[in-house]
Amino acid sequence: MRGILIERNFTQFVVFAEDSILSALSKITANQSRLIFVVSESGILQGVLTDGDFRRWIAKCGEIDLNRPVTAAMNPSCRSAAEGTSASDLSAQLNSRIIALPLLDSHGRIVAVARRATDGLQIGSHRIGDDAPCFLIAEIGNNHNGDLNTALQLIDAAQAAGADCAKFQMRDMSRLYRNAGDSNDMASDLGTQYTLDLLERFQLSDDELFRCFDHAASKGLVPLCTPWDEASLTKLNSWGMEGFKVASADFTNHALLTSLAATGKPLICSTGMASEVEIRSGIRHLQNEGAGYVLLHCNSTYPTPFKDVNLRYLERLRNLAEAPVGYSGHERGIEVPIAAAALGAVVIEKHITLDRSMEGNDHKVSLLPDEFAQMVQGIRRVEESMGSSGERSISQGEMMNREVLAKSLVATCNIPSGTEITEAMVGIQSPGQGLQPNRLSDLIGKTLPMDKAAGDFFFPSDLETPAATPRPYRFLHRFGLPVRYHDIESFAATSNLDLVEIHLSYKDLEVDLDQVLPRKQPIGLVVHAPELFAGDHTLDLCSADDDYRRHSIDELQRVVDISRDLRRRFDCTDPVLLVTNVGGFSEHHHLKHNELQPLRQRLINSLQQVNTSGEVEIIPQTMPPFPWHFGGQRYHNLFVDSAFIQEFCKETGMRVCLDVSHSKLASNHLNSSFSGFLKAILPFTAHLHLADAKGVDGEGLQIHDGEIDWVQLFSLMKQLAPEATFIPEIWQGHKNNGEGAWLALERLENCVESGPQQKVA
Repeated sequence: MRGILIERNFTQFVVFAEDSILSALSKITANQSRLIFVVSESGILQGVLTDGDFRRWIAKCGEIDLNRPVTAAMNPSCRSAAEGTSASDLSAQLNSRIIALPLLDSHGRIVAVARRATDGLQIGSHRIGDDAPCFLIAEIGNNHNGDLNTALQLIDAAQAAGADCAKFQMRDMSRLYRNAGDSNDMASDLGTQYTLDLLERFQLSDDELFRCFDHAASKGLVPLCTPWDEASLTKLNSWGMEGFKVASADFTNHALLTSLAATGKPLICSTGMASEVEIRSGIRHLQNEGAGYVLLHCNSTYPTPFKDVNLRYLERLRNLAEAPVGYSGHERGIEVPIAAAALGAVVIEKHITLDRSMEGNDHKVSLLPDEFAQMVQGIRRVEESMGSSGERSISQGEMMNREVLAKSLVATCNIPSGTEITEAMVGIQSPGQGLQPNRLSDLIGKTLPMDKAAGDFFFPSDLETPAATPRPYRFLHRFGLPVRYHDIESFAATSNLDLVEIHLSYKDLEVDLDQVLPRKQPIGLVVHAPELFAGDHTLDLCSADDDYRRHSIDELQRVVDISRDLRRRFDCTDPVLLVTNVGGFSEHHHLKHNELQPLRQRLINSLQQVNTSGEVEIIPQTMPPFPWHFGGQRYHNLFVDSAFIQEFCKETGMRVCLDVSHSKLASNHLNSSFSGFLKAILPFTAHLHLADAKGVDGEGLQIHDGEIDWVQLFSLMKQLAPEATFIPEIWQGHKNNGEGAWLALERLENCVESGPQQKVA
């Protein structure tokens, strides 16, 4: 059975009889338990108000007045149980209908609330459970060696390393040890004498510990402490500790467990030095006491040999505990805690020190601050990697490689439309831009909906719904399509496009424009610079490497010069817009806010060195948090959040290309309002890329396949960027004669206010 949790801090479950119905409803919403108990001023139970009670009251009352006392709507017949009722008896009374029971003393006063234990705990702002990030405890213990300044430095180091919690220990030596903690007691054996000697010299005073707790809290860490005795527990509880750590040595100390449970605060219990029989006994005791707890698998050897760690016990412990489990490690290195996180540990506790050569055996098994940071990073990467056990989907990175490396079904000969396809008409060749080879049997016998030339790909539209085809469209803004040199004329001839956006590759920089564009094109132009140049050079105008940045400036200048030439070959009266990614990415993690200023300054300096001659307007593209580059996914830092973009545009006078898919992903990542982003950035927008988005890296999706409100977007565009142009930029939207792009325009057209096509210069 799932354990019973006894809430002794139960204020969230009660209201006074004179409180209003509205006040009671607010508390029901806050406690998320669908009920509230009503008590007199002396705490005597009067009744209960549930969601059902409230609905029944509304149904029978004439005039609804939520300011009436809660007694008007409550049910006076409320089930309860006596204080001290066993967990098994409470479990028998709690069910899907009765989710909480008030526990009453002999006078009928509520002293606690019993309910089913959930799959997790709350300590401060951290939820601890299977659906939450691993709670990482930096065990400082006595590694301060009795020096307050060292203790404060350890807290700072723990925070800098990414810990969630800084943990200490408190002992009342005079009460804890039968010899009052006298290390000179000749009757004690060597081990006891050694430990007592260290504790005598290396303990912080109570006031010093409280200063440490305050300092940890000021750093955003959860302060925790292990009380080794009842007197220490009383002091810590009075200070306001939000939970308690139970040392392995005390997991068999049921008297202390009872006192800890009586605080009503969550417990993190280590199980080192305990047999399984003793672990089972401790679990039963915690459940009977109604404690909320996490059990940590632990081997209390300093250091623990790897052969004795036994991480596989985590799964068995989870089944025994009927609660979340974690790991407390005393082995050397960082690998085992990372592995424990991969096996489902929701709490990791590891010792931290400033110097492993300091006196005391805890130092020998502790991590230095940089090692602790590496462990934290490893655990967070493992968490990110765990994913879900649901149906496998193809990631964006895999899709990119599939397009290049996989194979497709292709026509082996010219095939007129209306032909029934035979196996002889179909071959298998790379790249993987068409139907995958496993669809061959589906294709054989189908009637071809359109002509295929030898070498053409077969597409899903050859099997299912016919592909969208071009037609005239009605938009209030000037619009176009992304193109390569070879499909400019064919795309422009089949619709009323106002412009094309040429997406250049580094190979395109070498072509003879007279050959690919022999005559002037009667259409507008936007140019998109390559992000990858010859020699695996990814454009980065922000690089701290002067040579790399110089190379990027030179490559961008080449693109500007080509754009100037292209402008003369298109219908462009204004400077041609040049969309570019400007760099500012990092390999392993996002940069902190205070690290961005040097990148920003190098970017501005780089752009000042590019000569546009007034014929080209460079518009940096807004970026997603996790962009895909050739060579893998990276972390982007510039043109991600609206504040940076606003400041940059105001300082430089530059405009941007607003990629709405990128920026929706960025807003999701930053937990910020996307409509707020649009309102901030659209006034600085010259051009837009339109595609849908989902999550934090699902970019380039077909319109309506993601999370963007397109009606809202076009409304804001009309208000804040009436002269901006746009293209649909759907992932692989150019395939099959642009079917993805035409479908996008079809869907977008339905999101725009009706009205005649407006040409804006």
